[in-house]
Amino acid sequence: MSGLRERKKAATRAALSWAAIRLTVERGFEAVKVEDIAEAASVSPRTFNNYFASKAEAIVSRHLDRSRRVARALRARPSQEPLWTAIGAAVQEQFAPEPGVGRSPETSPAGWASGLRAMLAEPALQGELLRAGAVAQADLAAAVAERTGTDLDRDMYPHLVAAAVGAAVSVVTQHFLRAGPGVPVDRLLAEALARIAAGLPTP
Repeated sequence: MSGLRERKKAATRAALSWAAIRLTVERGFEAVKVEDIAEAASVSPRTFNNYFASKAEAIVSRHLDRSRRVARALRARPSQEPLWTAIGAAVQEQFAPEPGVGRSPETSPAGWASGLRAMLAEPALQGELLRAGAVAQADLAAAVAERTGTDLDRDMYPHLVAAAVGAAVSVVTQHFLRAGPGVPVDRLLAEALARIAAGLPTP
C-alpha cells in the first residue's frame, strides 16, 4: 500500500509541476496563481501547498526530479561500463522526450519555445534553479564517487564530473530553445556529453 501511495504522491507532484510550467508559458509568470495551477492539476490549493512553497518551486520541480534521477540511473548502469558511456545513457534516459509532455497542445513549437525562454528568464525562478542545480549536482557527485572509488570529501574528480554534466544540461537547454525543436534534446545531450568525454577538442 505504501508503494501505491508514494506513486500517487509522485504523480500529483509531477502533475502540479507540469501544470505550473504549461500555464506560465502560456500566460506569463505573474499572471498565474496557485489556484490556477491547482485547478489545472485537478487538486485543491491546499494540496498544492502540501507539495510546494511557491509557484517557482513547482515550476522547477520537474527539472529537479529528472536531474536527481540521473544519479539513480547511473548507479543502475553495469559496473564494467565506461564512466562517460554510463553517464551518457543515464542522462539520455531521463531527458528523452515524454509523450504529451514538454509542449503545450495550444501553442506552436515556436511559441512554446518563446514562452519557455521567457519563463526561464524570470528573476523569481533564478534562485530555485540554482538550488535545484546544486542538489542534483551533489547527488550525481556522490554516484560518480561510488562508481570511480574516489572520495567525495578529498577528491575534486566526482564534483568536476557532476558540474560538467550539469553545465551540459544547461547549455543544451539554452541551445534547444534558441535553435528550435529541430533536434531532440536527448540527441543534443548525447553530442554535448560525447564532446566533454573527448576532452572538448577544438571543433
